[in-house]
Amino acid sequence: METPQFRSTTVLAVVRDGHAAMAADGQVTMGDATIVKHGARKLRRLYQGEVLGGFAGSVADALLLFDAFERQLAEQHGQLRQAAASLVRAWRQDRMLRRLEALLLVCDRQSVLLLSGQGEVIEPDDGIAAIGSGGNYALAAARALAGETKLPVAEIARKGLEIASGICVYTNDHIVVEEIGGAGE
Repeated sequence: METPQFRSTTVLAVVRDGHAAMAADGQVTMGDATIVKHGARKLRRLYQGEVLGGFAGSVADALLLFDAFERQLAEQHGQLRQAAASLVRAWRQDRMLRRLEALLLVCDRQSVLLLSGQGEVIEPDDGIAAIGSGGNYALAAARALAGETKLPVAEIARKGLEIASGICVYTNDHIVVEEIGGAGE
């Protein structure tokens, strides 16, 4: 008997002018057709609330990676790029971490980074990145909104996820938005 595959998530990060926002949906889907949860929490505030993180992939694997990334952030005194490079190096070299199946999206007020176990630390040119099943839809929507409007980053992230939820069957409209340096601070 084959283990059911869990599909879930769309996470979108937008960074602009010293402000950062990350949005994620709440859906967790098992196999191709069964929604097992509507309100999963896929975002975390890290390093004294100055870094945001979101994940796509296996929840247990992502939580292990979040813990490892938080340790790296502490060791690197909140320096996002250095912490990301250290995590990815460990992810590739450590026998246990190498088997983890997740992607991390992390950001601070200046940059957003996509981290993978294949050794990538990718920083998009425009400060917008997305991961997960509906990531490409959310990314396209956010880029259009950022290029054509003066909306705050939190609204761009929310609307990007709303648009993705109307297209991707693995993305729902139970959206959580976290923000750094925005109106809520």
